[in-house]
Amino acid sequence: MSSAQASSTVAATSRRLSPALTSAIGQFRPDAARGYLAVASIGLPTRATVAAQLADIELWASGTRDPMDYDPIHENTRRHYATLVKVDPERVATGSQTSVMASVFAAAVPDGAEVLCAEGDFSSIMFPFLQRSGIRVRTVPLDELAASITDRTWLVVFSLAQSATGRIADLDGIVAAARRTGTYTVCDLTQAAGVYPADASRFDATLCHAYKWLCSPRGVAFMTLSERFQAVLTPIQAGWYAGDDVWGSCYGPAMDLAASARRFDVSPAWPAWVGAEPALELFSGLDMDEVWNFTVGLGDLLCDALEIPQQHQPIVTWADADHKDMARLVDAGITVSGRAGRLRASIHLWNDESDVAAVAKALR
Repeated sequence: MSSAQASSTVAATSRRLSPALTSAIGQFRPDAARGYLAVASIGLPTRATVAAQLADIELWASGTRDPMDYDPIHENTRRHYATLVKVDPERVATGSQTSVMASVFAAAVPDGAEVLCAEGDFSSIMFPFLQRSGIRVRTVPLDELAASITDRTWLVVFSLAQSATGRIADLDGIVAAARRTGTYTVCDLTQAAGVYPADASRFDATLCHAYKWLCSPRGVAFMTLSERFQAVLTPIQAGWYAGDDVWGSCYGPAMDLAASARRFDVSPAWPAWVGAEPALELFSGLDMDEVWNFTVGLGDLLCDALEIPQQHQPIVTWADADHKDMARLVDAGITVSGRAGRLRASIHLWNDESDVAAVAKALR
């Protein structure tokens, strides 16, 4: 397909956008959105998120914000995320960092057991396991992950979409292989939830930090747990917010933990959740297949404009070890990122054909 044909295809698709997606696109400020292709590093806030956080600051500053006011905000956000990733809210735990949640999994690995990871995966889901003594952490190329699961593999840990390259894991192959061997599965959705039609119920556990494709403030993270996997985990980070009665769990030593995945909650950074609530509500109401097709269409249009093979993903990367392309784009006012010797341009709802044209012009 030529660049002109791809442009025509994307333009036609844009004219057929659903009212929900059209409205969502309007939630982002055009002055910030133009030339911003770095959602894989940090997303942009919606207008509703900005308004909610400003209102929260005013309540705090005026001395009229009660801490209990945050409880329904937190629970609404949990419910929206559960809808987005297709699980019951009782299966969702909340926190602030994926590495902290991954540490709960690392602590549960039996001595002598094997954990299988993908080479080059994000450190937050690898380092907690590498810090454990007495277990074996084995890494293989992403394409070999499914074939490398054996009866000795207690846990396989991987990102649905790779941070450095945007490549999508072989979900069907990994899940099928893990089912045959009884291996637990942990999938990081941080570079997928909000753009890819992710189904967390397929895995024993998932992790997600919401500050990228879910356009939330940093400090809002989620963990989903199957009942099977929850049974082998210990809430080693349990605090007052893990109690069955949150406000009745402020003082020890007696503590009745929640029976659901909420026993793995950590106390929320309240202002961040105020901003996350409208963002998660927005994304939970979108058709993720439509979002994926929209962003992939622009990604392939960018590949055509750069005369590189189409990558069929919203994260487009190409070799840029000397950072020359990065410098050209920065000089042109375009925001991208560099990872592992490659330039990474990541496309989300606010991007359109003009961003593709701006990148092509800057690099020409």
